[in-house]
Amino acid sequence: MSENMLAGKVAVVTGAGNGIGRAIGLTFAQAGAKLACLDINESTAAETAAVCGQDALALHCDVTSEADTKAAAAAVLKRFGAVHVLVNAAAADDRNGTILDIDAQEWSRVFAVNVTGAFLMSRAVLPFIIANGGGSIIHIASQLGRVAAPARAAYCSSKGALIQLAKAMAVDHAHQNVRVNALSPGAIATRRLVLRFGDMETARRVAGPKHLLNRLGQPEEIAQAALFLASDSASFVTGADMLVDGGYTTT
Repeated sequence: MSENMLAGKVAVVTGAGNGIGRAIGLTFAQAGAKLACLDINESTAAETAAVCGQDALALHCDVTSEADTKAAAAAVLKRFGAVHVLVNAAAADDRNGTILDIDAQEWSRVFAVNVTGAFLMSRAVLPFIIANGGGSIIHIASQLGRVAAPARAAYCSSKGALIQLAKAMAVDHAHQNVRVNALSPGAIATRRLVLRFGDMETARRVAGPKHLLNRLGQPEEIAQAALFLASDSASFVTGADMLVDGGYTTT
């Protein structure tokens, strides 16, 4: 049963304040995990933790800061005594643009959050996962890490890098019983689509038909895939990029 899939596990989720990160946090808590909800916005992290119950901890964390990631990892260990699962779901808000439209600062910010953030958080938490006998790390990538879209140069590049980071980490840490995978959603009905399209109705009309299922995905659908990858049900899955994209990349 899904409500017991993470019983006895401690999970850390970055970007837990909203969207996919929040849905993953809620799903993990329902599956029995003790949960650390990390976000640069501590108030939204606290909202997620409050819904998840007394075994949830909210922490401010800027994943681009090594000091923040180390402090958050230490706080999780102090509260729960172990870490078994890490989900790197924090993502930068990026505007549309070719490489001629966006400047070096914007490019660097996207990579700092999407890629370096996953690196720093993994680096902070991984020793605890290893010390506990192993576990699961999940990088939330994107279908645009595999295929390109117009005016999304920075985003596509950063998500492709995350997929490769998952593979490289899987190779390096398999002998320590640490599984590392990427999870690549299609277009999901979250705040980020509103920022990109102006409103959800436009997002549904424009982005929905790009998927074989002719609709946007829901955060909860991505959370269920993350639950599988985090759980012992995925014990033979590592170095993979799991597409949950409604068939976006099929054609």
